Amino acid sequence: MKFNSEFSNSLAACQQVGVLLINLGTPVVPTAEAVRPFLRKFLSDSRVIELSPFIWQPILHGFVLPFRSKKSAYAYEKVWLKEGSPLDVFTHRQLEGLRERLPEHVHCAYAMTYSEPSVHEALTILKSKGVGRLIVLPLYPQYAGSSTGAALDKVFAELQAERNQMSVRTISRFYNHSGYIKAVAAQIRNYRAEHGKGEKLLFSFHGIPLRQHELGDPYPLECKETARLVAAELGLSKDDYLVSFQSRFGKNKWLEPATQTLFDTLPKKHKITKLDVVCVGFTSDCLETMEEIAIAGREQFHKAGGTQFHYIPCLNNNADWLDALADLVLENGQGWI
Repeated sequence: MKFNSEFSNSLAACQQVGVLLINLGTPVVPTAEAVRPFLRKFLSDSRVIELSPFIWQPILHGFVLPFRSKKSAYAYEKVWLKEGSPLDVFTHRQLEGLRERLPEHVHCAYAMTYSEPSVHEALTILKSKGVGRLIVLPLYPQYAGSSTGAALDKVFAELQAERNQMSVRTISRFYNHSGYIKAVAAQIRNYRAEHGKGEKLLFSFHGIPLRQHELGDPYPLECKETARLVAAELGLSKDDYLVSFQSRFGKNKWLEPATQTLFDTLPKKHKITKLDVVCVGFTSDCLETMEEIAIAGREQFHKAGGTQFHYIPCLNNNADWLDALADLVLENGQGWI
């Protein structure tokens, strides 16, 4: 009887459901000393840089890290919030909003692929609460091996080391999820109602090397489908919006058109001087949206002859998005939650 009781209690304990949100990562403070280890982890991932480490590591440590760490730290300083890194702040707020929308017995945590809290730390906390059924949700709407794939790699590596593994369900993409699409459309619609409407709406997604797509990564196809669905929700025609890709790194050919190229050519060649930009591939505002687009992009566009530049913020902790996030979890947790 004692054995049966212990077995029943142990079995019940590992039936708890957990949700793990994952985002990219961020330095703890906006200094070169803090940025350097974050960049080292990020740029050492073979999912991100698909070069032989014998070739890449000397370049990374000899040239990239000494210069890019200082440059990135300066950029982080421009967008740093009182509460800390924008990415960490908004991801935490999303976690809290999700908790409020899920049943109390569902345990939620978040992790960063290349910084703290780590996947290991988050999984340890969830297991301590008796979680044996895990829903993993990388916060990237469109799947790319260098983002979603890298995040899931961390989870699977941790589970591989476990003797008693959790049951796992992964949400590898939600680029066409109706709640996400409607939340993005509402964000754009509400912003334009308050601030006015530009001549074009530019959907700027983070780029990837073209070779990654040629090898089978579906990312650009999913980006374009997201833009099409949001445009349809807004009642826009094909002539009302554009799709581009930002954040190029290195000399290899990346997805085109490049966002920064359009910031130059739209005013000069196409006489588009009023532009609205939205980065719907990011669920939280971060360095790439706040500094690269909202600050540097604005300056570049105006320098090229633009007269009006509106950056439409990411979903962050928008209530519509938090509702969609909860729906995503509940839909994928059927039979568990």
